[in-house]
Amino acid sequence: MTYLGIIITFIFINNFILVKFLGLCPFIGVSKNSESAIGMGLSVTFVTATASVICYLSYYMLLVPLKLEYLRTMVFILIIATLVQLIEMVIKKVSPALYKALGIYLPLITTNCAVLGISIINIDESYNLLESFIAGISAGLGFTLAIILMSNIREKLSITPVRKWFKDVPITFISAGLMAMSFMAFDNNLLINLGLTA
Repeated sequence: MTYLGIIITFIFINNFILVKFLGLCPFIGVSKNSESAIGMGLSVTFVTATASVICYLSYYMLLVPLKLEYLRTMVFILIIATLVQLIEMVIKKVSPALYKALGIYLPLITTNCAVLGISIINIDESYNLLESFIAGISAGLGFTLAIILMSNIREKLSITPVRKWFKDVPITFISAGLMAMSFMAFDNNLLINLGLTA
């Protein structure tokens, strides 16, 4: 698959939130306003891109030579946890308001299965280092796209008259379902038609 094919795949065809349903906790929890959604999306993008590279290097330079491939998940989680702690410290220092808005969802990036998922997919798909990096960025951008779209919808819904039993969480899940259905229009035929498969 070409690099552009990887980008399109992870942003649209295999969007982690809307197609694979990974990382739903911050998607629902942080999408109440656009500022928090953008901050969370960019944080996740940074973590997925950086974790993809570091996990790739640790797998092929440490685990494979020592025949410890079975420790892959544990090592990847440790790497992701370290990166998230670093991001948390930077956001707290640079933007205390964003740090407060993200709240508990920022440290929850550590357990965001989308971040771990892309690191494992990179190994399972036998991507090289550059492909892993591009896949990591693309998965994060797909996450960012989905959470920003949802935050815009939720901001509009907050000022729209909605029946009381549909308010907040129910209408959010209905909106997420409709978004997921719209992303089902993207499939591998798109890559074939664009000539982006290897």
